[in-house]
Amino acid sequence: MLSNFDLKGKVAVITGGTGILGSSIALSLSNSGVKIVILGRSIEKIETVTSFLNNKGGDAIGFECNVLSKKSIKNVSTKILEKCGKVDILLNAAGGNMPGATIGENQNIFDLSMDDFVKVTELNLNGSVISSLVFGEIMANQESGVIINYSSMTADRAITRVVGYSAAKAAIENFTKWMSVEMALKFNGKVRVNAIAPGFFIGNQNRSLLLNDDGSYTERGNTIINNTPMKRFGKAEELNGAIHFLCSDAASFITGVVLPIDGGFSAFSGV
Repeated sequence: MLSNFDLKGKVAVITGGTGILGSSIALSLSNSGVKIVILGRSIEKIETVTSFLNNKGGDAIGFECNVLSKKSIKNVSTKILEKCGKVDILLNAAGGNMPGATIGENQNIFDLSMDDFVKVTELNLNGSVISSLVFGEIMANQESGVIINYSSMTADRAITRVVGYSAAKAAIENFTKWMSVEMALKFNGKVRVNAIAPGFFIGNQNRSLLLNDDGSYTERGNTIINNTPMKRFGKAEELNGAIHFLCSDAASFITGVVLPIDGGFSAFSGV
C-alpha cells in the first residue's frame, strides 16, 4: 500500500530549476521517484542540472523557456505533454532581484529605479502567474495537480532595502490565495495552490549582503540572525520536506496557505 506521502511516478515542472533552491528541490523530488522537468533561461545550466539528476539515477529533462512569455511557456508545455503525458506538480521557483529595485545603504526610496522595479516585479510575480495559468489549465483538464509558489519573509513585513522584491512577493501571496479559491470553487477542489515563504538562505544574489569575505556576518546578516530564534541561516534542502508534503496526497485538504520555513523569524517579536 502506497503512503499518502508517496510521489513516485509524478511529473514535476520547476521554473527557475537551475538556481540553488530550484535544483535542490529537483534533486529531492527526483530521489523520491518524481520525473523532473527543468525550465530555465540558460540551456547550459539546464543541461548541467538534468545531467546531474540523471547520473544520480533520476529521470530529468529540461527546456529553455521565458517565464514572462505565455507563448514560450505554452510551446514548452506542449513538448512536456508529448514526452510526459501529464503535469502533476508546478513549482514556481523562478525569481530574483536587481540593484536598482533595492535601496542602498546611502540611498532612500526616491532613488528607486522604476525600470528595475518593473523588471523585478514582472519576474517574481508575472513569471509565476503566467506559468500557473498555462500549467494550471492542464491540471484543470486532467482534474488533478498541485501548484506551489515561492513567497518570502519580505512579504509579511517591511524588510528594509528590498522594495521591489517585497512588493512582488506580497502580490504572490495574494495571488496564491486567489487562485486557490478559484480552482477549488470551479474545478472541484482537484487542483491545489499553496506557497512556501522561505526565511533567510545564503544564495549567490544575497551572499555579499549577508556575509563578509571572511565568512563573518555583515551588519545586515547579524540583524537577521538576531531576529531568527534558531540563530542561523537556512539550508536549501530544509525547504524540501515542506514542499514534499504540500505536493503529496497527505495535504489533500490544504489549499491557499503560505507556509513559513524560516527558523522562527515570522513568529519572533524581537523582545
